[in-house]
Amino acid sequence: LYAVRDVTGTVESIDLITASILSKKLAAGLGALILDVKVGTGAFMETADQAAALASSLVKTSNEAGCRTAALITDMNQPLAPAAGNALEVAVVMEALTAPKNSRLVELSLALGAELMVLAGMETAPEVAAVKLRDALQSGAAAEVFDRMVADLGGPVGFSETWRQRLPEANVIREIEATSAGHVSAIDGHAVGLAVVRMGGGRLKEGDRIDPSVGFSEIVTLGAEVAKGQPLARLHAVSEKAAQAAERAFLDAVTIGAEPEARPLIHARVT
Repeated sequence: LYAVRDVTGTVESIDLITASILSKKLAAGLGALILDVKVGTGAFMETADQAAALASSLVKTSNEAGCRTAALITDMNQPLAPAAGNALEVAVVMEALTAPKNSRLVELSLALGAELMVLAGMETAPEVAAVKLRDALQSGAAAEVFDRMVADLGGPVGFSETWRQRLPEANVIREIEATSAGHVSAIDGHAVGLAVVRMGGGRLKEGDRIDPSVGFSEIVTLGAEVAKGQPLARLHAVSEKAAQAAERAFLDAVTIGAEPEARPLIHARVT
């Protein structure tokens, strides 16, 4: 369906996006569904109006199809986690599961999970559900369930204990340093993602081989104050040539200037 939208110039059609996203979910026979609709520089919907229109269309269509559905519109003006790249993002998730700390990733995961528990009739209030989810995270129960999921899908047993040894490491790893002092006033998430793709972390054309080891980790947060020479991120590349191109792309994607206005992680809830 996406290929048809691409060649017909209808990639941005809300109706066709709705059909593309929901067809798989509804075909699975879900009874409840929570959707995370992104908005910002790293999202397909870059404006609040676009994101609200898509969220409303998704929620309305899914509810009318008999699936209890809600959506959270969430910020994507910076990476949700401090990493971009396949194995590097898995590492962040495993750290959140096995040694949970307060972070944007954990905050949003708890919010989405709490909404889903209410939609599924497991709890009556998201606040109560969020407490139970945090308890499952802190106790290690969530990691145990994840381990069973990985094993059931044919992956290694006990992945939560061995993931550091199993995830691939890039040939070239080095820090990207700020070229000036100030605040991180903007991060072009689309540009960061494209830099990962060009390093081999995604496909430029069908059939391209993906290198899961490449990308960026320890990415600076939006609004952070940095000094000249301070690390903005850690670069993981397959070669020095690829590293140089990715470093230039990352520096171009990060704007150092005045302190930006704080943005909430969750912009709105749509039911």
